Amino acid sequence: MRKITLLLGLFCSTMLFAQEDQENTWFSKLQFSGSVDAYYRANINSINKFSDPDGNGLYMAPGSSFANRPGFALGMVNTILSYEGEKVGAVADLVFGSRGVDAVFNSTGNSSIVNQLYMYWNVSESVTLTVGNWNTFLGYEVISPVANFNYSTSYMFSYGPFSHTGLKADFAFDDNWSAILAVMNATDFTEFNPNGSYSFGGQLGYTSGAGSTFLNVLVGDQDGDYEDQNQPENNGTLFQIDLTTGYDLTDSFYLGFNTTYNTTSLPNESDYDKVGFYGFALYAQLALSNTFKLGVRPEYFSEFGAFGAIDQIGNPDFYDDGDANVFAVTLSGNVTIGGDLTLIPELRLDTASEDAFFDRDLESQKSLGSFVLAAVYSF
Repeated sequence: MRKITLLLGLFCSTMLFAQEDQENTWFSKLQFSGSVDAYYRANINSINKFSDPDGNGLYMAPGSSFANRPGFALGMVNTILSYEGEKVGAVADLVFGSRGVDAVFNSTGNSSIVNQLYMYWNVSESVTLTVGNWNTFLGYEVISPVANFNYSTSYMFSYGPFSHTGLKADFAFDDNWSAILAVMNATDFTEFNPNGSYSFGGQLGYTSGAGSTFLNVLVGDQDGDYEDQNQPENNGTLFQIDLTTGYDLTDSFYLGFNTTYNTTSLPNESDYDKVGFYGFALYAQLALSNTFKLGVRPEYFSEFGAFGAIDQIGNPDFYDDGDANVFAVTLSGNVTIGGDLTLIPELRLDTASEDAFFDRDLESQKSLGSFVLAAVYSF
């Protein structure tokens, strides 16, 4: 009986330790991260209200995405749960709050909180397949404020794609060269494909110890077979080419650059042959200490065919020829506190070719100055 009891005890102990090791191994592959952010924004030379008497609230803020609400405002809560196995893994990236709503605004017209939701398979050391929804690989900036130096975003990022749903393949040719090929739903349609059309994307990248350069392409019909009374005929194929680069020129000075061109052909009944935009921006950042950095982002953005980024009501008669441009300069500081909290004071001046903004007396004007103080905490 003693031998039997001893054997049972050893067996139970072995099973418990094995189960504990298995659980530890499983939990070691599970990661949880995210961020929260909030801000204060005020106009310098314009009225500080969300809407004027006619309800045209967008004129009270720059025409780019996020950080557009007056006074004290909430950004978003970003929670990222990921599981990284040896060959396969999954990521669930959820967002809550106004910045998150703006980021997933086109997800089939509902209040989806999914920012990213995808699974991947490391087929080999050089090939990874991903299926699901992921943030775009085009452009310099991203949705999460943690990865951006400036809190407010550029026009090019705001009117380029935010997210894609589909299948993509990542290729690592060596330590420096990489590529992406993808087939996707129409841009920003997250949960399913309502249009019956698909887009194709590609990227060629070069990365070194000092920085990286990426050439991105997106092409595809964005409205497919979908028609309604406001759009009796569908637009043509969208084409966008985008170059993003950034390098550490010294130990304390970083310089980035982004340029993009986006165009879509229009139906014959339209007032214009095509609609779209192009622009370029510099991202210069200087580290003055371990806890304080100063950066400036000058951006030139031009639209054609009454694209509607500067004419924020989208009225084609706002310009005589449907063309307009804006030059925006954003000066931002990054103050790091405790390693996880970043304060971002920011001054921004947008100057448009048209009367795209209002002054304090609700008279139209070409420029808008604004101040933002943001707090971003990452965990």
